[in-house]
Amino acid sequence: MNWIILVIAGLFEVVFAFCLGKAKVATGNEMYLWYMAFLITCGISMGLLIKATQVLPIGTAYAVWTGIGAVGTVLVGIFVFKEPATFLRLFFITTLVCSIVGLKAVSQ
Repeated sequence: MNWIILVIAGLFEVVFAFCLGKAKVATGNEMYLWYMAFLITCGISMGLLIKATQVLPIGTAYAVWTGIGAVGTVLVGIFVFKEPATFLRLFFITTLVCSIVGLKAVSQ
């Protein structure tokens, strides 16, 4: 169950990064709404990370959480914000995914 909580926390990290990206291009009240969404999703993500680390090793949980956030944020950047999807960028994201799976495999 704690691994599921950790994955959800990582997904909320992706959402809060998405909110920052949207706030960057928004103006007026819309910008403030994106920043508010950022704060809310950041709080949820951190709260779930805290919950998961009560059982899981902190080093592993933090690495998985940031890895999910990094991979998800790069994918959002590519698909939503039209960032470049170069071979090397995708190669290193793949190695990051393999590392996350490896950490899960060697942890409780």
